[in-house]
Amino acid sequence: MKKNEKMVDGLQNATLKDYSEKFKIELLNPQNIGKIDDPDSYVRVTGVCGDTIEMYLSVESGKIINIKFFTNGCGATIACSSYTTRISKGKSIESAFKIKPKDIDNYFEGLPDEHKHCAKLAVITLKAVLKEYAKKRL
Repeated sequence: MKKNEKMVDGLQNATLKDYSEKFKIELLNPQNIGKIDDPDSYVRVTGVCGDTIEMYLSVESGKIINIKFFTNGCGATIACSSYTTRISKGKSIESAFKIKPKDIDNYFEGLPDEHKHCAKLAVITLKAVLKEYAKKRL
């Protein structure tokens, strides 16, 4: 291994040492990043930390058939958004509304305290895009 590769590996391990293996996998292989052309619903939410998540939603017969996100946020926001969209896909609108920040935190076996708000922001954005969809349907 070259000196630079060792240094990068060391930095990654030091930076991610407080995170579970599930978190590391999600962060390094995020799902559902991007935009949906002509979505059924779209929102943009900025959290208290300054991270912004855009979320796009497509629904068919009351089920989420596609959901994507885009963020300018940190790694924890990326991982939480990725997981939130993964577990939302295929669910009914009602079921997706039941997803809580604690579900994301539990899946990742506990986020560090300074990043628990990332799970909250991902869920707030999910609920906002679902509410926007519901509002359009009325």
